[in-house]
Amino acid sequence: LLPVLCCCCSALRPRYKRLVDNIFPEDPKDGLVKADMEKLTFYAVSAPEKLDRIGSYLAERLSRDVVRHRSGYVLIAMEALDQLLMACHSQSIKPFVESFLHMVAKLLESGEPKLQVLGTNSFVKFANIEEDTPSYHRRYDFFVSRFSAMCHSCHSDPEIRTEIRIAGIRGIQGVVRKTVNDELRATIWEPQHMDKIVPSLLFNMQKIEEVDSRTGPPPSPSATDKEENPAVLAENCFRELLGRATFGNMNNAVRPVFAHLDHHKLWDPNEFAVHCFKIIMYSIQAQYSHHVIQEILGHLDARKKDSPRVRAGIIQVLLEAVAIAAKGSIGPTVLEVFNTLLKHLRLSVEFEANDLQGGSVGSASLNSSSKDNDEKIVQNAIIQTIGFFGSNLPDYQRSEIMMFIMGKVPVFGTSTHTLDISQLGDLGTRRIQIMLLRSLLMVTSGYKAKTIVTALPGSFLDPLLSPSLMEDYELRQLVLEVMHNLMDRHDNRAKLRGIRIIPDVADLKIKREKICRQDTSFMKKNGQQLYRHIYLGCKEEDNVQKNYELLYTSLALITIELANEEVVIDLIRLAIALQDSAIINEDNLPMFHRCGIMALVAAYLNFVSQMIAVPAFCQHVSKVIEIRTMEAPYFLPEHIFRDKCMLPKSLEKHDKNLYFLTNKIAESLGGSGYSVERLSVPYVPQVTDEDRLSRRKSIVDTVSIQVDILPNSIPSDDVVSNTEEITFEALKKAIDTSGMEEQEKEKRRLVIEKFQKAPFEEIAAQCESKANLLHDRLAQILELTIRPPPSPSGTLTITSGHAQYQSVPVYEMKFPDLCVY
Repeated sequence: LLPVLCCCCSALRPRYKRLVDNIFPEDPKDGLVKADMEKLTFYAVSAPEKLDRIGSYLAERLSRDVVRHRSGYVLIAMEALDQLLMACHSQSIKPFVESFLHMVAKLLESGEPKLQVLGTNSFVKFANIEEDTPSYHRRYDFFVSRFSAMCHSCHSDPEIRTEIRIAGIRGIQGVVRKTVNDELRATIWEPQHMDKIVPSLLFNMQKIEEVDSRTGPPPSPSATDKEENPAVLAENCFRELLGRATFGNMNNAVRPVFAHLDHHKLWDPNEFAVHCFKIIMYSIQAQYSHHVIQEILGHLDARKKDSPRVRAGIIQVLLEAVAIAAKGSIGPTVLEVFNTLLKHLRLSVEFEANDLQGGSVGSASLNSSSKDNDEKIVQNAIIQTIGFFGSNLPDYQRSEIMMFIMGKVPVFGTSTHTLDISQLGDLGTRRIQIMLLRSLLMVTSGYKAKTIVTALPGSFLDPLLSPSLMEDYELRQLVLEVMHNLMDRHDNRAKLRGIRIIPDVADLKIKREKICRQDTSFMKKNGQQLYRHIYLGCKEEDNVQKNYELLYTSLALITIELANEEVVIDLIRLAIALQDSAIINEDNLPMFHRCGIMALVAAYLNFVSQMIAVPAFCQHVSKVIEIRTMEAPYFLPEHIFRDKCMLPKSLEKHDKNLYFLTNKIAESLGGSGYSVERLSVPYVPQVTDEDRLSRRKSIVDTVSIQVDILPNSIPSDDVVSNTEEITFEALKKAIDTSGMEEQEKEKRRLVIEKFQKAPFEEIAAQCESKANLLHDRLAQILELTIRPPPSPSGTLTITSGHAQYQSVPVYEMKFPDLCVY
C-alpha cells in the first residue's frame, strides 16, 4: 500500500517539482541527470511563467541541503540553476533571478570555502547575462559586503586563502559589470559601496602575505597561483572599475584610495601609491584627469602638518599624475595646482626656518638636521613637480604661470608679491626666493617664443630683474639662467657654456636669424635696462666663477638673438665701461673680481669681434689677448678662474697694450661702415628706484653727467661749450627738429632716451653738481637767470611744494619730457 500511495502522491505533485526532483540522482556522485535536465530546460523555455516556481523550489531544496551539509546535491542544484539561467532570456526571468540570488547568498554565508567559491562562480555567470529590462528593486549590497570580506580572507591554508580571495575579487568584478550595465548602475558608486570595494582591491594589489609562525615557511606556488594571481586579478578589476567611472562618480572611486594609503602608511615609501595613481590616471577618461589632480591637492592640504616624507610622497604622486594628465586635458586646475604647490613650498620653508631657530645641541640638533634634510626633499619634489607641469603646458598657459610665479617672489622693500612671508624672517625669505626662482627656471626650460617681446614682456621683465640687484650671488645666478631660457630661441646656450677665449667661433655652428622688427623695438625700449643689470651684476663683491660665466653667456645671447649694428655698439660700450671700472675700481673690489671682469670683457670682445667679422676689430682683440697671454695671463678666463692663479698687486701700472682701446675699436669699426660716434660717449647706467630696493649703496655717485652752470656775467651767446658736456642750451638744440643733420638727430635721440624716464629731481641733480634738495636746485637756477628776458615769451613757471614762482624771466629754453614748464 505504501508504494501505491507514494506513486499517487508523486503523480499529484506539480509537474515542475517532478521535473526538478528527477534531475537529482540517488547517489550525488553520479552528478546531474542530463536527460531529465534537458526536459526541465525545455519545460522552462516552453512555460516561462513557471520559472519563478522552479527557482523557488530549487532554492528550497538547496537550502535544506546546505543545512544538512549535503554538498553533492548543492553542486547539482547550482549546476541546474546555471543551465536554466543561460537558457532563459525572457522578461519572466526576473522572479527566477531573485531565487537564484537567494541561493547564491546562502552559499556565500556558509563557512565552507568550496561552497563560497561555487556561489561566486554562479554569480559571475549570472553577471555576464544581459537582461532585457532593468531591475528597479534589486540591490547588491549583501554581495558587495560579502565579496569584499572574501578579498580579506585570512584562512590558515595559503592555497584556500588564495582561492577565496580570487573568488572575492571575481565576485566584485561581477557586481561591477552587472550594475554598470544596469540603468540603476549609480547605486554601486555610492560611498558606502566604494569604501568596501576599492580597499579590498588595493589590499590584494599589495601582494601582502601574512606570515604566521605556526604555518612554517611559505609554501611553493600552487597551480592556482600560477593560473590566477590575486594581485593581477585585483589590478584588472580596479582598472575596469575606474574605466567605467563617469563625471559624477569619479571622486567616490578615488577617495577610498587615499584612505587606504593613509591607514596602511603607504606614502613613505610611496612606490605602491605611485603605482596606484598611475593605474588611475591611465584607466579613467582623459577629460576627468583634473578631478584626480584636485583630489590629490586636497589631500595634500589635509596632510600639511604630517611629516616631511609623507608630504614628499604625496607630491611625488602628484608629479606622476601631472605627467600623465599633461598629455591630455588639464582642465581648470592649472593655477590651482601651482597655487597649492607654492603654498606648500612656503610652508616647507617656514617649517625649515622654525627648526633651524629652535634647534639645540645634542640629539635635538641631530633631529633638527634630519628634519631640514627631509624638508629639502619636500622642496625639491615641489620644484620638480612645478617644472614638469609647467614645461608640458602650452605656451599661452606657460606665460601665465611664469607671471604667476614671478608675482610670488618677495623682493626686499616692496609689497608687490602675493606670498605671505611674515613668519619666515630674512633667512626664510631668501630661501623662498631661491625656491621660487628655481621653480621659474624649470617652467621656462624649453620655452621657445617667436619674439622676445612674447617671452619677456615688460610686466615680467621688470620684476624678474629686481632680484638680480640683490646681494646674493645665488639669486643673481638664477635670474640670469631664467633669462637665458627665454632668450635662447635657437639652442645655442650649450655651445657657449663656460667662459673662455674661443679660437674660432665658426666652429660652434651658432644658429641665428635676422633680427625682426619686434626684437629691435624690444631692445630700443629695454636694452638699457638689460645693460644696466649686467654692468651692476659684474661689480658685485660676492660673485663667483659661475656668475661671470652666466654674465658672459648673457652678453653672447643678446649678441646672437637681439643685436643689430646699434646694439653691437652699445654692447661694446658696455664692455669698455666694465674694463674701465675694473681699472679705476671705484667700488673697491678685490683683485680677483677685478681680474674676473677683465677676463669676461676679453672673452666677450673676442666673441663679438668674430660674430660681426670685422677684420681690423678681430686683429686688435687678438693682439691684446696675445699680449695678455705673454705678460698678464690673469686677465684671461682660462687662467683667472683656475685654482691658485697668481694675482697682480695693482692694475694702474700696466701697459696700455694690455687693454682694449676705444679709439682703435672705433677706428676699426668705422672703416667697415659702423656708426661709431657713440663709442666716444662713456657708458653710464641709469639710476632707478631698484637701487633703493636692492640693499646696495646708491649708484647716483657713479653717474657723472657734466653740466656747465653759467654765472650771471656770462652772456647767453657763450652758453654752448665745445666739449661734450650737456647744458641747458645743448638740450634746447638737441630737441630742435628743424634743419638737423643725421648726427644731430642721433644726439637728440640719445639725450631724450636718457632723460625721458627720469623724474625732475634727478634731472636737476644731474644738472647741478650733486645737490640733494629740490629747493636748492631751483634757487640756484633762479639766481642764474634773473636778468631781462631776450623776448616776452621767455617765462618759466616753477612749482615746488607750496611755493609757486610765475613769470620768472629766463632764457628761452625747453626741457623734453620734464614735469616743469
